[in-house]
Amino acid sequence: MGSQSFTSYSRGKDAQDAYSKACQEAEYEYGHQEGYSGAINSSAGFRDISKEFKNSKKTLNQFIDEQIDKLTKFDGARCVCIEEPIGNTNVTKSQVEHIVTPGTKKWVLKFVVRGYRGVVSTHNTKGDAVKAARAYTEKNQESTVVDMEKTLEKGSLQVAKITYKKSSKEREGRWVFFGWASC
Repeated sequence: MGSQSFTSYSRGKDAQDAYSKACQEAEYEYGHQEGYSGAINSSAGFRDISKEFKNSKKTLNQFIDEQIDKLTKFDGARCVCIEEPIGNTNVTKSQVEHIVTPGTKKWVLKFVVRGYRGVVSTHNTKGDAVKAARAYTEKNQESTVVDMEKTLEKGSLQVAKITYKKSSKEREGRWVFFGWASC
C-alpha cells in the first residue's frame, strides 16, 4: 500500500461542502477502490489552513509544495480558501406560492393493501381490501397489510410551494485541497 499526492479544487458554501463535492467527484472519476484510489476521496478528512497561507506571504504553489513535503497519508488533506463564499443577505430568503384550488374539499376513507414492494391496491371498503389482500398473499406467497387512509376525493394535496430566493451577489466559495492519499 502506497501513497500519492493530490491537489483538488472545489466549490461549496463552506469548506466541508467543498470537500464533500471534491470527494464525490473523485469517487465518480477514479472509483473508491476500497479506499485506495490515490485521490482526495481516500484521504482521512481535512484541515483548513487558510490563515496559515495568508500569513505565509508565499504564492499558493509554493505554500502547497512546502505543505505536501511535511504531510503523510495519515495526516488527511489540507485546504486553503482561494475565493471566499458570499452568503445570502436578503432579509427574506424564500418565496411562497400559494396554490388555490376552487371548490369544497372532500376527504374519503380508503383501505390500502400494501405488500413487500409497496401499494398493491386501494378499496372503498375494508371487506374488499381484505379479499384483495388474501388473494395477493396466496398468489404471491407474500404477507400483506391493510391500512386506512384519508385521501382527497379529487384535486391536488399541494397547497403551497416554497422556493429559495437567491441573492444577486450570493456565490459559493472556492477551496484547494491537497495532501497524500492511499493508493
